[in-house]
Amino acid sequence: MKLTVWTYEGPPHVGAMRVVTGMRDTHFVLHAPQGDTYADLLFTMIERRKERPPVTFTTFQSRDLGKDTAELFKDSAKEAYERFDPQLLLVGASCTAELLQDDPGGLASTLGLPVPVIPLELPSYSRKENWGASETFYQVVRGLADTERRAPSKEGRKPRCNILGPTALGFRHRDDVKEISGLLRAMGIDVSVVAPMSATPSDFVRLGEADFNIVLYPEIAETAAKWLERTFGQPSVKTVPIGYGATTEFIKEVGDIAGVDPALGLAQDESRLPWWSRSIDSTYLTGKRVFIFGDATHAVAAARVATEELGFKVVGLGCYNREFARDLRAAAKEYGVEPLITDDYLEVERQIAELQPELVLGTQMERHIAKRLGIGCAVISAPVHVQDFPARTSPQMGFEGANVLFDTWVHPLVMGLEEHLLNMFRDDFEFSDSSGPSHLANHASPASADEHVQPADNVVAFPEETAGDQVTWEADAESELRKIPFFVRGKARRNTESYAAERGISVINIATLYDAKAHFAR
Repeated sequence: MKLTVWTYEGPPHVGAMRVVTGMRDTHFVLHAPQGDTYADLLFTMIERRKERPPVTFTTFQSRDLGKDTAELFKDSAKEAYERFDPQLLLVGASCTAELLQDDPGGLASTLGLPVPVIPLELPSYSRKENWGASETFYQVVRGLADTERRAPSKEGRKPRCNILGPTALGFRHRDDVKEISGLLRAMGIDVSVVAPMSATPSDFVRLGEADFNIVLYPEIAETAAKWLERTFGQPSVKTVPIGYGATTEFIKEVGDIAGVDPALGLAQDESRLPWWSRSIDSTYLTGKRVFIFGDATHAVAAARVATEELGFKVVGLGCYNREFARDLRAAAKEYGVEPLITDDYLEVERQIAELQPELVLGTQMERHIAKRLGIGCAVISAPVHVQDFPARTSPQMGFEGANVLFDTWVHPLVMGLEEHLLNMFRDDFEFSDSSGPSHLANHASPASADEHVQPADNVVAFPEETAGDQVTWEADAESELRKIPFFVRGKARRNTESYAAERGISVINIATLYDAKAHFAR
C-alpha cells in the first residue's frame, strides 16, 4: 500500500454502497469507525442525489476499542432495521473495521431479523471499488434469485430481458439505461428487471423469468451474469453499445438472441456522427493524436470510436482496473500501442507528457492532468466529479450516445482552433486582452488602442525536461512561439529546446526556432 493524493478506485465497501444506493427497500449496515462515514458525500455532493445513501455506520470511536465493538454492531443493525424497515439487509466492514475481525455476517445472523441478511466479505487490502460492486451484486443475485422460476412459454408474448450493471455513482448509468431501454422497446422487447439500479429485493427474486440478459457494464455485472447463465440458461448480450458501430452490432446481437428483426432497432438511428464523419469538415480532425485512459470497458470502446468513427490516431491506451487488463492489452495490440495498466495517476501523467497528444480522453484525473499540461480533454469514464452528472439526459450508449460522444470529444479541438485564430490576431487592438467585448464598447478598458498588451503564455514547462533548464528564450522568440496552436505548442517548445541543447545554444531566438522547425520537418 502507498499513500496517494488521488485514487481511481475507493475501497470495496464503496463499491458495495454504490450497489445498495442504487437499489430500493434495501439497507447496508457498515461496521466502520468515525471518519469512514465520508462516503455520504460521494452520493449527495458528487452525484447530487436528493437523499442520503441507505447506509448505517456503527461509527465506533477510539474509546470503544477497549469495549465490545461486536455489541455495538448488533445494536446498530437492530436499530437500522427498526428505523428503515428494509426488505433486505446487507452487512459488512470498512477497511479499518476489518482489522477488528468482529464478523458482521455472523453477528447479524444471531439477531433473528425477519428479512434476508446477506453478509459481504470485502477484503479491503487486496481488492478495490469495482470488484466490491461486482461481488456485492453477485451475492445479492445469488442470495435472492428464485432458482425454481423460469421464463414462461414464448407463445403469445414479447421476448423479455434483464438489464444488468447500472449502479449509483456510475458514469451516465441513469442515461444509458433510458437510452437502451427505449431501443429495446422499439425492437418489441420487454425489460423485465433493471438491476441493481432501481431494483427492489423482490425484483431480484424474478430474475430467472427473463429470456436473456444484457450486460451493460461488465466490471459490475459480468460475474452475476455468468451465474445466471449457469443457473437459468440465460444467454448474455456482451456487446457494449458505446459508439455508432458498437450500437449497430449490439442491436444485431440482441436480434439474434431474442429472435426479432434487428431492422426495428436500426430504424431508430438518428445519429449524426456517420454523416459528419463523411463530411468535408471532418478532415480537420483526421489523424489527431489521442491518449485514452479509464476503466477498461469505456477505454476500449473509446479507442474504437476514436479510430473507426472520428479518424483519430490512438497513441496511448490504458486502464486502472487490473481485472480487465487482458481486454485492454488485446485492444492496445490492435492499435499498435503499449498498454498502460496502472492505478498510479503520476505514471499516467508522465506518459501523457511524453506522448504530447492533441486530445486526452479519460477520467477526472486526466482532466486535471491535461489542464495542467495545456491539452484538450473530454471525460469518458469514472471516477468523475459533479460536472459529469448533468441534469439533462446525456448518455454514452446507443445512437444518441454516439451524438454525445461526438459533441464532447470534438469540442476541445474546435475550441483549440478558435483559440489559434484569436492568437493569430492577438496584436490587433480589437483582440487585445485589455479591450472589452465588442458588444459592450462602453465597458471597454481605457487602455489606448495602440498600446501593446502582452498576454500571458499558457504553456506549461515540463519539470522532467532538463533541456528547459539549460536554455532561455528571447522575448521575440517567445512571441513567435505563441503563434503556434496551443495543442502542439508544447511539443514545439520541447523540440526547439532539445535542438538548442544539442548544439550548445543557451539563448533561443527566432532564428533558432525556425532552424529547429526545419530540422524536425526533415
